Amino acid sequence: MGYFSHETAVIDEGCQIGEGTKIWHFSHIMSNCKIGEKCNIGQNVVVSPEVVLGNNVKVQNNVSIYTGVVCEDDVFLGPSMVFTNITNPRSAIVRRDQYAKTLVKKGASIGANATIVCGNNIGEYALIGAGAVVTKDVPAFALLVGNPAKQIGWVSEYGHRLIFDENGEALCPESQEKYKLENNKVYKL
Repeated sequence: MGYFSHETAVIDEGCQIGEGTKIWHFSHIMSNCKIGEKCNIGQNVVVSPEVVLGNNVKVQNNVSIYTGVVCEDDVFLGPSMVFTNITNPRSAIVRRDQYAKTLVKKGASIGANATIVCGNNIGEYALIGAGAVVTKDVPAFALLVGNPAKQIGWVSEYGHRLIFDENGEALCPESQEKYKLENNKVYKL
């Protein structure tokens, strides 16, 4: 066992958990999950059956990750954020065969108390603000806030706001990496 799990964590049969991953107090990792290397699963987290988390995914306390969610490498899930997996839930109607998929691409960050409505994908390095409710696909490098979430700008891989010049170019202040805005899409140069 190349990972750490707190004695109060519950890990069901059939899970694959990568080396260096840490699973903390009162978390439940349900059957057939795939969790990559060097992940950190905070306190009181639920990872439902067949969820896939890439390497170096950080899951803060009180997060619910439901069946149908795939997070690529380096994703950050803020405290108490939640994914859904049914668009029209009813207690008396079983819809397990209708779970919608949600893909969170490499390097994306989702803030505290945000909700990601199922079937909507989050682009690479996108930044979803605290409390936002995402109801549609999010482009790579996009910055979204509010309910419903609205795009208010663009961010770098480092999470800094990008300010584009008249040529559609921007420089990340921390990394000095250059970005290009073209046809409402951002590309790293």
